[in-house]
Amino acid sequence: MRTRTPRRWHSGTEPATARSDLKLRYLLSLVFTPLFVLATAGFALWAAASPVDGVPSRGTLTGFAIACGLLSLFAVVDLVVVIRRRRTEL
Repeated sequence: MRTRTPRRWHSGTEPATARSDLKLRYLLSLVFTPLFVLATAGFALWAAASPVDGVPSRGTLTGFAIACGLLSLFAVVDLVVVIRRRRTEL
């Protein structure tokens, strides 16, 4: 009789029921969400008030504002996911 190979190979070193540390993810999301939101607002205001030929350029400051905005969005989504998982798992 021929045996089928599993779809995903496991190395044998990871636990069968691996879970992420929800408390740590909650704490990190809770700390970094307002930090990234403030950084987004700060870079956006700095870009709006900077002169056209200033150093750093408006494009650089706008890029930093966009990057911080994406990081704050990621932190908010992670915070929502962690809160939902904590309600269902704990």
